Amino acid sequence: MKRSGRGVFILAAGAAIQALTGIPAAWGVFHEPVAAEYGLNEVGAEWVFSLIIGAFGLGCVLGGFLQDRFGPRPAGLAGAALLAGGFAAGAAVPAGSTALFALAFSVPVGMGCAFLYPAVMSCAQKWYADRKGLATGVIGGAAGASGVVLSLLVNTLTDRWGIRVCLWVLAGLLALVCGGGAALLKNPPQSQPQPAASPASGPDYTPARMLRTRQYWLCVAVVALASPTVLLFSPILLELGRERGLSDAWAVLPVAVGSVGSAAGRLLMPLLSDKAGRRRTYLGLFAALAGLSVGFAFARGGWFVAGYTALTFCYSGQAALLPALGTDLFGMPHAGVNYGFLALGMSVGGLAFPLAARALGWQLARHWVATAAAAAGFACLLALRPTQNGGKSPAGKSLRKN
Repeated sequence: MKRSGRGVFILAAGAAIQALTGIPAAWGVFHEPVAAEYGLNEVGAEWVFSLIIGAFGLGCVLGGFLQDRFGPRPAGLAGAALLAGGFAAGAAVPAGSTALFALAFSVPVGMGCAFLYPAVMSCAQKWYADRKGLATGVIGGAAGASGVVLSLLVNTLTDRWGIRVCLWVLAGLLALVCGGGAALLKNPPQSQPQPAASPASGPDYTPARMLRTRQYWLCVAVVALASPTVLLFSPILLELGRERGLSDAWAVLPVAVGSVGSAAGRLLMPLLSDKAGRRRTYLGLFAALAGLSVGFAFARGGWFVAGYTALTFCYSGQAALLPALGTDLFGMPHAGVNYGFLALGMSVGGLAFPLAARALGWQLARHWVATAAAAAGFACLLALRPTQNGGKSPAGKSLRKN
């Protein structure tokens, strides 16, 4: 298959995979039926979600090593097996076995999503090395839209047959779509041997070298500090919507509309960053996250839906920039595993900020934690500069644009 045709094929396969793997974005629709079926209290249900986020960060590192060593296809197939296996295992856990459900479902689901995301994203970026924003936007847009897809599937299947049948059906669907899509992943051929990295060709950081840079730790902090703006609210979104004036029939609306915002952010912000620069786009998104988090604390009714949609747009937009930011700073040769280490920030934020909000002891604490974190993320971005090898490359120039 011609290089250009294969690239389109890779984008389509990656988009199909990501349309079903946005479990964190759609967790609000899983939260109540899972809690009722497996006897989880509010804290227990949130920990199931937090374990998914924690396993996602660890899985990004392991999956990144796998895809950099053996290619995107083995990593993607392993991710599909973990993801489908986690849903099947969750469906088979007896009622009331809360700890067993958390381990059997959360860990493989989080790791499966993590194996798939860097495999798909890294492969797509290699096919579109000169248009990384396009590749990132298409794949990221599909990931954002997965909230709508999964919400429709979960609501329809749960209303008819209950959450257990829903989990079994999703296990089969994930095996078919994600497994089939992963089988198509393949890195582009190299027409000639690639020279060693130079200022003209861009940076080439191994994971060990990347971990010794100031830029890496600033990026991890940025990823962690973005997480509470949405992840503190997605597990309790239906309950929070009812408290803010939405009826039971309309409580699911923020999940669906927020997923549209997420898809739009993931699609549009990488494209904008190719024009305006990665740093400028990131700074604008974090400034918006801080301001929106304040307004969201008091939003009710339609404003609650609009506020959450705007938050998901900005949160998903900055998340979609991370793969391109990582390759701007640290290069393409180790993109998979390097992305995995960057994504550890999501695990840190997903585990630490819920604990911080609970320690403060009141509902509005979530909003103020989110606001403070977004402001701190903005400060970290102000301190971020290109790496030594990346400053003169086209990617480095993109990062430096102010």
